[in-house]
Amino acid sequence: MTSRAMSPMQAAGRRMRLVPRAPTMAAQCTARRWVATSKPKPYAMSSTPPPPRSTTTTTTAARPAAAAARTPIPAVSGEPLPDAPPATLSPAAASSNSSSSSSSSSSSMGYEDAAATLSSENGAGSGGGAPIDWTRSYHGLGTLAFPPEAAAILQARLDPDDIEVKPDGIIYLPEIKYRRILNTAFGPGGWGLAPRGQLMVQDRMVTREYALVVHGRFVAQARGEQQYFSEDGVSTAAEGCKSNALMRCCKDLGIASELWDPRYIRKFMKEHATQVWVEHVTTKKKKQIWLRKDDEVRYPFKKS
Repeated sequence: MTSRAMSPMQAAGRRMRLVPRAPTMAAQCTARRWVATSKPKPYAMSSTPPPPRSTTTTTTAARPAAAAARTPIPAVSGEPLPDAPPATLSPAAASSNSSSSSSSSSSSMGYEDAAATLSSENGAGSGGGAPIDWTRSYHGLGTLAFPPEAAAILQARLDPDDIEVKPDGIIYLPEIKYRRILNTAFGPGGWGLAPRGQLMVQDRMVTREYALVVHGRFVAQARGEQQYFSEDGVSTAAEGCKSNALMRCCKDLGIASELWDPRYIRKFMKEHATQVWVEHVTTKKKKQIWLRKDDEVRYPFKKS
């Protein structure tokens, strides 16, 4: 019985024959697998060239023929245009105009020119410069006199009918009439009161300092005062304090200067005032009060 066992030589020869086949079979399997999975997609091939892209056509309005025939503008030469010839007047008209203008403005031109120069030097004009702090500034104090027209209005004599008399015998000019005189002399808006400090509220009295400013110039300064009797009347007393300061500032301008003249006061009281006995309506107390001769006794008094 023959043995099926292979000899060493037969086994080695068989191994040599089988080794080359394994890579070939693996390559063939790999090739088949690659061909099966990466089959190219069919593409339509055409030999005709692609059609041209369609472009959108915009309809533009045709320019007029006149625009095409526009004449070019010449370059600027840089030379300024000549000034217009001045208007010529006849000798008679020129002399009359010069004489009338010189006579009408001779008294006021000096004040206007000096005021304009003062404001431009100190930056008080509208052209620029820092605003003036009227709480501390004395800008324009004593630099220039007012024109004669304004001075005549300020220093005019008082009409006796405008003067009032208090029951204690003190004569005064109502505050509104001070304002009317200032408006007549300088025009509405040409003057103003600038506070120089805070309102000081004391025991039953308020005080505050004010400056009178005319045409952008410091003119006068005074402290006004006014009594009050309850806390609700402080605001009203503050307005009365301002009016009192205005009256005192007007003394420097010569307004109602007669009211501080003792001789004028005695003469006025003798001619226009009288002293009468009256009785208080509530307390029934009698006393003497002063009033104008053309005035009547008012509440809370009655003539006894």
